[in-house]
Amino acid sequence: LTFPKKLWKIVESDQFKSIWWDDDGNCVVIDEDSFKKEVLERRGPLRIFETDCMKSFIRQLNLYGFSKMRQDFQRSASLAEFLAEEKAASAFSKLQFYYNPNFKRGYPHLLVRCKRR
Repeated sequence: LTFPKKLWKIVESDQFKSIWWDDDGNCVVIDEDSFKKEVLERRGPLRIFETDCMKSFIRQLNLYGFSKMRQDFQRSASLAEFLAEEKAASAFSKLQFYYNPNFKRGYPHLLVRCKRR
């Protein structure tokens, strides 16, 4: 399988908790720490990708036309709300969002357009 097809299979699978679609199905969301353990560190016949390094995996995403999306986090004025949001933002900041116009939930036929640069 090509890299985009492997990625599609794991994003669509209920087996993996470290990678999923965003609410709109337009972006892939990756919890980097969990993804390394759950997907990249697999060995033997269970291995999915050629690499066990997050940096190399992200390089593959970029080679296939994925771009990292910035997620803006709104802040409140009150200290209590700010501290609660800061905690949520810290957890949120460990998530990475990647977008490719040819990689959308419900549109597997677009995968043929995901070409390596």
